Amino acid sequence: MRNRVRELRSARGLSQGQLGVALGVSRQTVNAIETERYTPSLPLAFALGRFFGVSIEEMFHADDD
Repeated sequence: MRNRVRELRSARGLSQGQLGVALGVSRQTVNAIETERYTPSLPLAFALGRFFGVSIEEMFHADDD
C-alpha cells in the first residue's frame, strides 16, 4: 500500500518523532508507515487523515502493480 505520509509530514516541517507524539505512536511506527513496511490500523489511518486534513483515499493508495 503506497502512501503520502512522508510528503505530508515534510510539508509541515515535522520530524517523524513529532508526528508520532501528535498521533500517540512511536517514531519507529511513523518510519515503518512511511517506508511502506507497515499498513496502519484503520483508527490510525483516520487519525493521520484528520491530522493532515485529507481523506484516507488521498493519503493511501492500493499498490495495483
